[in-house]
Amino acid sequence: MVFTTFLSAIAQFLIKKAADSFSADIIASLLSINLIVGFSLTAIAGVLYIIALKNGELSIIYPIISLSFVWVAILSHFYLGELLKIWQYIGIFAIIIGIFFLGVGSKC
Repeated sequence: MVFTTFLSAIAQFLIKKAADSFSADIIASLLSINLIVGFSLTAIAGVLYIIALKNGELSIIYPIISLSFVWVAILSHFYLGELLKIWQYIGIFAIIIGIFFLGVGSKC
């Protein structure tokens, strides 16, 4: 599931890159490699998510999806030059701690 969230974050990053270069030429914009790969990765992540739901517990799997926010923040910072604010760092930390406790709690 962690891999699925990373795949989903990469997809969102690529779709954002495609959106940045979207133009009045709709056909060319829709045929952007970033958009096509981004949508393809979203579809693959969706299939992997369905497989995870089939074999796991929703109460554990669904919160793990929040890791996508962590990956997107990291990708945005390093590849788009977006600055993270203190509250974003706190949110990332809270997500990671929450997922850690979910993992520990599911083993008890």
